[in-house]
This record gives sequence, C-alpha cells and structure tokens, in this order.
Amino acid sequence: MEQVNGDTLAAARKVIAVHINYPSRAAQRGRTPAQPSYFLKPSSSLALGGSPVERPAGCELLGYEGEIALVIGKAARRVSIEDAWNHVAAVTASNDLGVYDLRWADKGSNLRSKGGDGFTPVGPALIPADAVDPAKLRIRTWHNGDLVQDDTTGDLLFPFARLVADLSQLLTLEEGDIILTGTPAGASVAKPGDVLEVEVETIDGGLSTGLLVTTVEEGTTAFADFGARPKVDDLQREEAYGSREAAGLAAVGPVLTPELKAKLESVATATLSSQMRKRGLNNVSIDGLQTTRPDRRVVGLARTLRYVPNREDLFKTHGGGFNAQKKAIDSVNEGEILVMEARGEKGTGTVGDILALRAQVRGAAAIITDGGVRDYSAVADLEMPTYFANPHPAVLGRRHIPWDTDITIACGGATVQPGDIIVADSDGILVIPPAIAEELVEDCIQQEKEETFIFEMVKQGNSVDGLYPMNAEWQAKYKEWAGTNE
Repeated sequence: MEQVNGDTLAAARKVIAVHINYPSRAAQRGRTPAQPSYFLKPSSSLALGGSPVERPAGCELLGYEGEIALVIGKAARRVSIEDAWNHVAAVTASNDLGVYDLRWADKGSNLRSKGGDGFTPVGPALIPADAVDPAKLRIRTWHNGDLVQDDTTGDLLFPFARLVADLSQLLTLEEGDIILTGTPAGASVAKPGDVLEVEVETIDGGLSTGLLVTTVEEGTTAFADFGARPKVDDLQREEAYGSREAAGLAAVGPVLTPELKAKLESVATATLSSQMRKRGLNNVSIDGLQTTRPDRRVVGLARTLRYVPNREDLFKTHGGGFNAQKKAIDSVNEGEILVMEARGEKGTGTVGDILALRAQVRGAAAIITDGGVRDYSAVADLEMPTYFANPHPAVLGRRHIPWDTDITIACGGATVQPGDIIVADSDGILVIPPAIAEELVEDCIQQEKEETFIFEMVKQGNSVDGLYPMNAEWQAKYKEWAGTNE
C-alpha cells in the first residue's frame, strides 16, 4: 500500500474535523448531536508518523484522539450520499491532538487549541477507499502500550459518505483534503515522554494502516505576553480526561452514590412521597403506568427522550436511520433509567423488544414511557423492568417522531430532567431532585422507624389516638424504644 509522505501532506489544502460521531463518545459527553458539526485545522498541523509532538510550554492538558482520516481523491461539490464515497481516495490513521489549556481563547473555533504544528499526525499507510467497506473499519489507540480506544464504524452517528456529502453542500472538497471523522470513547491526556499509537484496519484484519506513532515532548518556549496564555480549570480537566474520576477530581454536587442508592432502595415510595410533600413537592409522580416487573424496585438517574406528534415531512428527516430514539437507547449507561415523553399517546408503541433488549445489554435499570409498548410479551420477559401505558402493536411512526434527547421532558404528568433520581416500583414512580436526595432519604428512614414503632404499639392493642401522630408522651416512649431497637 502507498505510504503517507510529504506529498500527501502538501496536497491537503484543508483539514476538517468532526466534533462527535461515535455513540460511545456521545454517551461519554452526555450529548448526542442531531446533525454533524465541524471545525477546521490548519494544514500546517499535519505531521508524518514517527514525528514528535510538542506540548507547549506552560500547558497541562495535551489531549489525544485516535481517528480515521479520509483523504479526498477528486473534487466534491454538492454530491449525493450515494456518490460521496467515490470521491474518497483512501483512509488512514490520524491523531487529533490539542491543548485544552487554550480552548477558553478559541470561542469554539479550536484554532489555537487544536491548530498547533504537529497536532495532526497521519499515516503511516493509505488504505484505498475502493478496497474497504467504510462501515467495517476498526480504530484502536494505545497510550504507553495500553489499549485505550477500540471501536468500529458499524454504528456511527454520521457515516463517512454522509459527512462528505454534507460538507460538499456548501464548500468544495478538493483533492488531497483530509476529513477527521471523530473519535470513540477513551480519548485522554498525554504527558511529555508518553508514546501514542493509532491503527486503522478492516474488521477482518486484512488491511491495516500500520501503527501511527507519536512521542510527546515538553515545549521550552513560553507564550508571549501579547497573546492568550494557557489557562485551565477543573471543567477543562474533566473534558480532557473524559470524566472527573479519570482526571482525579472529586465529584461535584449530589450524585447517586452506592450508599445513597441503597438507602433509597430501602424506603417505601409512599414514605418518599410523604417527605417530598412536606417540602412542597406535590407534582413529582409519574402517573398512569403499569410495569412488566411488579416484583422489582429500581433506583437510577434519568436520561430523557422526547417524541413529538408525527408530521409526515418531518418524519422523513428525523424518523429514520440512527434517530433520536436509537441514539438514546444506544447511549444509556449502566444503572440509568431512560424516561420517554410520549404525551400519553397510547395508540402506538414507543419501544419494542429489540431496543428494550439493547437497553438491558447496556445496563439500563429501566425504561419508562407514558406511551405504548410493542412486542409486549418479549419485553415483559426481560429482566429489566419497563413502565408503560399499554401494549400496542403499531410502530411509533403512526403517531410519533423521535425528536431529541437529554432535555427536560414531561412524562405521565411529571417534569423530568436529565440527572433526576427516579425511584420506581409497583406502587408508583417518583422523580426526586438530586439536590435534596440525601436529606430526604434520611428523613424517610427516620419516618419509617417511627412508623415501625407505631405499628408495634397498635399491634399490642393501643389506640391510634395520640399515637398516630405521636404526642409528647408517645414521643418519649418512642425514644426509649428506639434506644433498644437499633
């Protein structure tokens, strides 16, 4: 196969990069774009494999992202998706490097943060585009010998041909131009002395670019005072490393820790409802649904999906392919609960057996929809509970368009935001604001201790008068009882 050389780099007049394209990366970022978005990298950022890259002096966060690069073979202007791949000459490996320390100054352009010399190594070999199926490629990245990224192009948000066609609507892609097609989850931060390796190959292993090797060096020339200087905060560290945990940062704000989850699982939904009512929260129950698993109780963080009423012209643009419904299913994470807004429309299904199974495989704790469920028997056989309005055989396109994800929605008469804590069982479904969860559950535990005492006293023949609720005399007896019944 032909090797990437100086002529390859010289022919590239434009380097165009895609922000998010892999479902795994979308899940990590917590957002799934409806359309591809792009940024430009200077052609001067290109480098051959084996070349070192400099982490600029004063910078902390040199991010790496293994990617598949497309090399345009003939000019493309307003080409169709069907014709787009014919304009690609080859694919190769690339590493979309950049310093998060300068993102603050870019205002979204990524010019300074990702445009440095050597920030786009490519190679070493070119795989002819006509020799591969673009949906059957594999991308892998190693950091100091450890495999950190491993994904395929089988379920991209935006297949390669769509990217080429989309870009060509407005600008001419010229021979030699390079398109970086996005990175999967696992991208992180490299330090001076680290070695990064990226490889692209066909899934069957028949063709490979070989290893694109880049060694990180420490820069020695400080930024001048007359320009933007490096500046980072914990948000940029979290973005660069992929998570607060990976960046070594403490969790921020209320989270569903294993301890909090266990406490919420231990108290009744009726108790939770009572304590929220005491706090003035009366509209926090998702009503009117049944469950496939009345024996199960689930607690998890909400992810959200919204359907809008079907309109035939809009369904053509939003209903097919890897639509919002499939994106939501394919990005739900371990222990999360996917909550769907279907407007209480019962005349069609909003989830069926295949997508419900996919959610279960990804570790979802439950699916909640105020619409119908297709393939009811198969969905009911799954371990994962599904909460729904009714069974219905029709596909969602009869009444719905999958529209957007991870936004504030309404389900069963309650407002649900991404990150809300959902507690669901056969008695009902509650939406708990995360900020009050710790205090709420402690009060619930205390309430249930008191109710256990009251139950025992009633069982012994005592009247509920003055006992439920407890007056001062019974409060004193309760304290004595509690001291010996911890």
